[in-house]
Amino acid sequence: MISIDRDTPTRDDVHRLLSEHLADMFATSPAGSVHALDHSALCAPSISLWTAREDGSLLECGALKLLDSPTGAAVHGEIKSMRTTATARGRGVATLMLRHILDDARNRNLEHVYLETGTEDYFAPARRLYARHGFTECPPFADYVLDPNSVFMELRLS
Repeated sequence: MISIDRDTPTRDDVHRLLSEHLADMFATSPAGSVHALDHSALCAPSISLWTAREDGSLLECGALKLLDSPTGAAVHGEIKSMRTTATARGRGVATLMLRHILDDARNRNLEHVYLETGTEDYFAPARRLYARHGFTECPPFADYVLDPNSVFMELRLS
């Protein structure tokens, strides 16, 4: 059975998976277009990180970053650091994680969930996953700017 629980980027296997994620992002996109967070940034109080595990083995990680509104209250979130281990790909684990993150966002009464992903073919499975769950392309959000290497997506929750 797969379980999804809060976790920390400092846990050894999570740290390795996130390092792999960062390495792939820099290998796939120009450095100025890499928006993946490093391990220390994922420890920020505004970020919740979860892992999916089966019999203790790490399968997936994903995070939700709360975005400040002009009033200071978090009404929007951003999906960060979605990464599936090579051995778990194709098993639907990313779908389970995405649903978990969206359920958490709804429980927090967030109005929108956003994300940024790449335009390269490497990111096509991610773009398909998000589109299947209702995400649509949108303009840059938060501190992002237009970038030919980025696709910005949003899901309205309210």
